[in-house]
Amino acid sequence: MKFRKIEFENKDGQVLAARLDLPVAGRPAAYALFAHCFTCSKNIKAVAHITRALNREGIAVMRFDFTGLGESEGEFADTNFSSNVDDLIVAADFLKSNYQAPEILIGHSFGGAAVLQAAQRIPSSRAIVTIAAPADPRHVTQSLGSVTQIIENRGEAEVSLAGRTFTLKKQFLDDLQLVNMQDVLKNLNRALLVLHSPVDETVGIENAAQIFQAARHPKSFVSLDQADHLLTHQADSLYAGAVIAAWAGKYIDVSDKDQPSSDDVQHQVTAQIGKSPYVTDIMAAGHSLVADEPASMGGTDLGPAPFDLLMASLGACKAITLRMYSDRKQWPLDGASVHLSHKKIDAADCETCVTKEGQLDQFDCEIDLSGELDDQQKKRLLQIADRCPVHRTLHSEIVVRSSLKGN
Repeated sequence: MKFRKIEFENKDGQVLAARLDLPVAGRPAAYALFAHCFTCSKNIKAVAHITRALNREGIAVMRFDFTGLGESEGEFADTNFSSNVDDLIVAADFLKSNYQAPEILIGHSFGGAAVLQAAQRIPSSRAIVTIAAPADPRHVTQSLGSVTQIIENRGEAEVSLAGRTFTLKKQFLDDLQLVNMQDVLKNLNRALLVLHSPVDETVGIENAAQIFQAARHPKSFVSLDQADHLLTHQADSLYAGAVIAAWAGKYIDVSDKDQPSSDDVQHQVTAQIGKSPYVTDIMAAGHSLVADEPASMGGTDLGPAPFDLLMASLGACKAITLRMYSDRKQWPLDGASVHLSHKKIDAADCETCVTKEGQLDQFDCEIDLSGELDDQQKKRLLQIADRCPVHRTLHSEIVVRSSLKGN
């Protein structure tokens, strides 16, 4: 992912730290603003994975640390739900002034309640997404237990959340009492997607039901089956991101990507890898793909391995070539399946190879033709399959030149 580190000031002049993740190639089709969970930060893995999935669909995502958290300035003890909402408004204004106003607002847990509250104050927002969000932000007090009474009596108290210690003041609790989420949901006037896991032990699934019932159409619900509250499993957060991108396409125009269109650039491909082991985002002529390695090789198996992609290219080229040739000849080819496998062989065992030492790569291609074809037609189609451009490229001398950008 391409990203930019960003800083902007909240309404009190404190500097908030943000990160803007951009699609691998082309101008973003839309911008999304992401609000993280209570006491979390913009850098939790679930947010990064959801962002990756959205980037693949051409959607840029800005995530930031609320005041007093992560890399942002300010004292967490002086913040509350209302200040979080104010931070979101400022972040949206920053995007509008410097890039493009956000059309998608996404909030995780407590952040989900915040984006619901902020939506009407962000005119550009058209699609709102909540992930494991409480139906009422006062739900957060349940995780405080008996500490709530101590805060009420003493005015503040230290609480331990997610292995870290924070100070909460009575003003935080008082501020929550001012929120009427039912009215917010009834007057949302935006498309709403509710994502929640039925086994969430932090914010129960009944919260999703309450949000969904209170909101007016258009609204959608998707179950994040077996996911935990923080979406700690990468597959769960990537799935959530893919669902959000697909759903958002119904309410915003995500088709306006900068796609290579001329003959000079139609074969341009960009492959980009980050810190996640081996997961590689690929943008090929405006289409997004992902490559990875299997778990046995230390990867996460989120996509085909590079050699699998190479075989896919060869197989697709053969299939398309067969289709084109048959259509031109008006032969009754109903369909073709190309099954490929790859292995290393000793060069000495290859009777037709020029190279006689070391090992060679061998691709075995089995082609299954369907349709009322006679033997001569089938024989000819087999010959044509071996003349597809990728097959011929693999058999020809290839020059690969690598250089460092800027050199």
